[in-house]
Amino acid sequence: MRLWSIHPKYLDSKGLVALWRETLLAKAVLQGKTKGYKNHPQLIRFKNHENPLAAINTYLLNVYRESERRSYNFNRNKIGPEFTEVRINVTQEQIIYELKHLKSKLKTRDPIKYSEIEKLTIPDINPIFHIVVGDIETWEVVKN
Repeated sequence: MRLWSIHPKYLDSKGLVALWRETLLAKAVLQGKTKGYKNHPQLIRFKNHENPLAAINTYLLNVYRESERRSYNFNRNKIGPEFTEVRINVTQEQIIYELKHLKSKLKTRDPIKYSEIEKLTIPDINPIFHIVVGDIETWEVVKN
């Protein structure tokens, strides 16, 4: 499971569909509707939010908006009615790490999408997040 901090506009089609599905799974975990993934590190920042369900719904809404921009047919009804204006901090180095990780994936999976972001150094982020100074997040599983 990867709940990207970077904006979903940078993902290729496979990545965006996977993000939608994985975030719906994350929502089910936060709702206590599944036994798996309860302690997944990607969920920590949502669990630590004052309203975890509103935070994941807000994240999902931003993924959904990207799907609309691309004319995909994601089901808006899967997003709950509760949202939040309270953003989640994410470190600068986490954003840079995720961009590097995504570029690595896209280089082989979608060379056209890779060429669109190849020279990008500071990406936009999912609007639920707020960038702060800091190293890669402690919950990140770093792959060299």
